[in-house]
Amino acid sequence: MADTLFERATNSSWVVVFKALVTTHHLMVHGNERFIQYLASRNTLFNLSNFLDKSGSHGYDMSTFIRRYSRYLNEKAFSYRQMAFDFARVKKGAEGVMRTMVPEKLLKGMPILQGQIDALLEFDVHPNELTNGVINAAFMLLFKDLIKLFACYNDGIINLLEKFFEMKKSQCKDALEIYKRFLTRMTRVSEFMKVAEQVGIDKGDIPDLTQAPSSLMETLEQHLNTLEGKKGSSSALDLLWASLHLLLQSHHQTLHHQKL
Repeated sequence: MADTLFERATNSSWVVVFKALVTTHHLMVHGNERFIQYLASRNTLFNLSNFLDKSGSHGYDMSTFIRRYSRYLNEKAFSYRQMAFDFARVKKGAEGVMRTMVPEKLLKGMPILQGQIDALLEFDVHPNELTNGVINAAFMLLFKDLIKLFACYNDGIINLLEKFFEMKKSQCKDALEIYKRFLTRMTRVSEFMKVAEQVGIDKGDIPDLTQAPSSLMETLEQHLNTLEGKKGSSSALDLLWASLHLLLQSHHQTLHHQKL
């Protein structure tokens, strides 16, 4: 089935190619896990970075989203290949995969998850560009993936913060960089959610993403400075846990009340 979809994706018509991509994505989400395992085992997937349907102005417009969408599906399969699981399918919450992952694996896995989220956000569609059923179907699949991926992302960040003071200096540096990237992605995720709201997705299905307190970043940097022999405060640990409590309230609860 996967090989047939790859063959359909070589068609010159944007309609045929886009439908092949949507079908592939649907099977990755709802099909037997062997389907995504097979995609992850392949050296190459969709080679559509130069796709262009020149049959009309609509073909030009949709070609842009085909190129972006295919990149995300490639990244989704690549993530599975690297982690041996699908971030969107794993258990979430306090007993979930990302919350219970050991620091070494977490520091490896978070950049992979970040890469998948980045590829999804690069779909970058505006409400007035969702002009037909095919792109709408793709957008809905992306929206549902993003909710699940960001829940994993949030779990991973909480896990990193909980273990931050137990990490070695090099690990703290990596964790701090991951957290900084998390904050920048918060804005982009919020923008994607605004598009979802504008096209009629129920507000109850859209998480309210609240920014983490600024004191949290200051505390993490202060602890790293202490490890590096720079001036630091002995009260940093207490401040971290106070900030972490706020983070748990503002992010974790808003995401996990939903049916993920």
